[in-house]
Amino acid sequence: MRESTSGKIFSVFVHTVLIIIALTCILPFLHLIALSLSEGHAVDLGQVFFWPVGLDLTAYEYFFQNTPALRAFTNSVIITVGGTALSMLTTVLTAYPLSRRYLYARKPLTTAALFTMLFSGGMIPTYLVMNNLNLTNTYWSLWFVGLISTYNMLIMKSFFENIPGEVTEAAQIDGCGEMQLLLRVILPLSLPMLATLTLFYGVGYWNMFMNVILYINRTELQNLTVVVQSMLQIQSMDNMMAMDIMQQQELISEKLKAVGVMVMVVPMLVVYPFLQKYFVQGIMLGSIKG
Repeated sequence: MRESTSGKIFSVFVHTVLIIIALTCILPFLHLIALSLSEGHAVDLGQVFFWPVGLDLTAYEYFFQNTPALRAFTNSVIITVGGTALSMLTTVLTAYPLSRRYLYARKPLTTAALFTMLFSGGMIPTYLVMNNLNLTNTYWSLWFVGLISTYNMLIMKSFFENIPGEVTEAAQIDGCGEMQLLLRVILPLSLPMLATLTLFYGVGYWNMFMNVILYINRTELQNLTVVVQSMLQIQSMDNMMAMDIMQQQELISEKLKAVGVMVMVVPMLVVYPFLQKYFVQGIMLGSIKG
């Protein structure tokens, strides 16, 4: 069928809007890449836009050799990997029982979980609990505070509830217990959802800032987000006094900020393509045949 004139106009309008939205996301990132790779004087003069002017890796060299960024990067990886694994484990173990209709007091327990989305224990009581448990200045304080996201748990619970009953009944007839049903049937059918929530948790732990400020006082345990923020404050750089004025102007500028942002953003961009394929898969494709 031939598309009408109004349909063509609408299609052009939609594509134009989507292209503009995409450019608002891509162009700032390209600008940061260009800033981080360009020569210092070109950055200071505002000559860098979306393509590097010259090629200068001085800021990257300074960032990794003369700052605690490498150690902070390692801390970020540990916090992200450990926290994501623990959060996904506890979220699955919470969402699965709540998705079973025969669970006793299922509705009151779900309501109690929803209550935590509206009201929390508060910053000071939570800190006192962590301090009394001697968990401050440890990774466990960061992992326990945000162990389960109620929103993510409800998404997982709804997904488990939407799995056809025929699948679980067939598995139970074949002799699967609850644990076998979860590990061999439910979770394999839930890979798209699990990949999505894993990415949500991972991004949250990678970008964690306020909790690190509250619970981690030792600089050797702070993550990349906090360290980069501190590095962008001139007064926090003790070794900047040993540099001459020209070096300070080159490094304490948009260039060093761009390097810090790039180091923080690139790891998540590298991980995303490995999870993207699960986002477009049919959620229940092939789960029931015949």
